[in-house]
Amino acid sequence: MNTIRVGSRKAIALSIACALMLPMAAHAQKSKSTTTTREQQLESRVNQLEQQLAELKAMIQEQKTATAQATATAQAAQTQAQQTETKVATVAAQPLPKPVFSTAPGVSVALHGFVNASAFSQSRSYTFGNGQNAEYPLPRTAAHSDGTLSGVDVRNTRFWLDFSGAKFAGDWTGGGRIEMDFFGGFNGTGPYSQQQPTPRLRQAYMDIANPETGTTIRIGQQWELMFPLDIIPQSLSHIAFPLGYGTGMIGWRFPGVVWMQELNHNSEGAKWRLDLGAFEGNWNNGDAATYPTGNVNYLTAGNAGFKPQLEARLRVQDKTWLAFFAAHYSKVDLHGVDGTALTPIQSNIKSTAYELGGMWSPGSWVFKGLAYTGNAIGQIFGDLSQFGDIKDTGGYLQAGYKFTPHWSAYAFYSQSKPDKNDVVRWMGRGSTGLLKNRQSALSLQYSAGAYDLSVEWIRANLDSTTNGVNRVKTSGNEFTLNGNYKF
Repeated sequence: MNTIRVGSRKAIALSIACALMLPMAAHAQKSKSTTTTREQQLESRVNQLEQQLAELKAMIQEQKTATAQATATAQAAQTQAQQTETKVATVAAQPLPKPVFSTAPGVSVALHGFVNASAFSQSRSYTFGNGQNAEYPLPRTAAHSDGTLSGVDVRNTRFWLDFSGAKFAGDWTGGGRIEMDFFGGFNGTGPYSQQQPTPRLRQAYMDIANPETGTTIRIGQQWELMFPLDIIPQSLSHIAFPLGYGTGMIGWRFPGVVWMQELNHNSEGAKWRLDLGAFEGNWNNGDAATYPTGNVNYLTAGNAGFKPQLEARLRVQDKTWLAFFAAHYSKVDLHGVDGTALTPIQSNIKSTAYELGGMWSPGSWVFKGLAYTGNAIGQIFGDLSQFGDIKDTGGYLQAGYKFTPHWSAYAFYSQSKPDKNDVVRWMGRGSTGLLKNRQSALSLQYSAGAYDLSVEWIRANLDSTTNGVNRVKTSGNEFTLNGNYKF
């Protein structure tokens, strides 16, 4: 009985214990389940944050890449803009290309030139003419006393056609030039002739060139080699008849042939060139009694026999300077082409000349000048355009300074001094008694694009004689206002 009670008590106690343990187990199970859910939620949140962080990093990287691309694009745009500005400035600084048209297949023709006008006032009349071709005054005589004159001259106006691209043979190509201005005189002698100047042919030549060897052959009417074509004095009033022409500056145009050879072709440094030329002979007929054959239709003493004018010139040029040396020789038979003319003093004359000149451009300065000595060089504007066995020395110098890209000033001086004994000996036989001339000039010039404007003053002082004994001094002044348009 006691045993039964004890067993019952144990069973009841075990039942109560089990009953008490069930909620605890359930709670433990529930706690474990809750913990697992939270861990899963936390893990999911971590994964979500990691994904968002990855996306944020990707966005930051994209922004960096976009920023770098934008910076590169901006730099490229700035560089391109700077290059464009530089190109525009370079193009603006360069002259516009000349109009070109074609004639034959492969041949191009370019029209060049300028329109020039000078309003002038002179204190007396000048040799060769007045206005734009005034060089030295007519000697003071009863017929040529002091007097003033003024006007407007447009005869410097010039145009030319340049031909290029013609094929010759092998590596040889061709080209040429036809050039004209309006110093051919006036259209008649009536009241309206002064406003109708006549065109004149200046140059007409053909070129045959080989760019592989640096050789050019020029055939036709052209400047002979004593004319300093590279260093013509700057002036807007005296272009066709330059400052100092016949007074320190010599040379003229003749039909002939010139061979030009680059001595150091395709090399670096200064460029050397040798020119050799042969030109038509020329002389003045003087008066009809002395030279009855005249000087038209090739009948001057310079054309007696095949005696061309022979010349040579050595030229060297670098970036800021240029220099040359030239020589001239010809022989004149004063018997004339028919061999019957009465010869004055002597029957033959040797014409010789030597010339040294150059140009230097340091910074804003420019210097040009030359010196020559010769004998019997009237045919190339020496001896003050007197003809005979007359010695002559002369030269010129010009200095210019460019104050701004538009404003510049120039000073000029030249002189020609024939031997006075030779001048007197040949008076009436080709000499006109001119002993010495000096020319001075000052100018202020404004340039903008294709336009040039200037004011110039030119003074000449001439010594002469009328009988070989007396001495006459003559001076003249010329003031000009000038305009020039290049095309």
